Amino acid sequence: MTTFTHINAQGEANMVDVSMKADSVREARAEAFVTMSQNTLAMIVEGRHHKGDVFATARIAGILAAKRTWELIPLCHPLLLSKVEVNLEALPQTNQVRIESLCKLTGKTGVEMEALTAASVAALTIYDMCKAVQKDIVIEGVRLLEKSGGKSGHFVADKQGVGA
Repeated sequence: MTTFTHINAQGEANMVDVSMKADSVREARAEAFVTMSQNTLAMIVEGRHHKGDVFATARIAGILAAKRTWELIPLCHPLLLSKVEVNLEALPQTNQVRIESLCKLTGKTGVEMEALTAASVAALTIYDMCKAVQKDIVIEGVRLLEKSGGKSGHFVADKQGVGA
């Protein structure tokens, strides 16, 4: 029977002890979609947004968020990430921005939360920068795409996610 790893025998939340686990290369990719009006997306893509380069700001925000995940999510371990990448792609056919993050390290615990946090905060940054011109922007489809390394092995999400 599968159990929650962050709950101890007394039913209390606790941080998992990873001190006895072996180091391994671990990698995770996540995605998020930001849906907006055609006009808002055009402002971003054409560089006409009054707050500056929306994609560059969102990319930096996502990278910083991955590095600070342990401060945001209560039971996450502080990790020494060796790579964080955040890519943003305009999808004019659906008036969306697709965000994909990649986090990597050699360590005792996975980087799924860091990848998910990077994609989420990049999406929130797009919303923050664009809310003055459009309030009904939608963030959706935040999900883990793939993870490798560690005891649980390799996981790849099915392709039926948002925007697929």
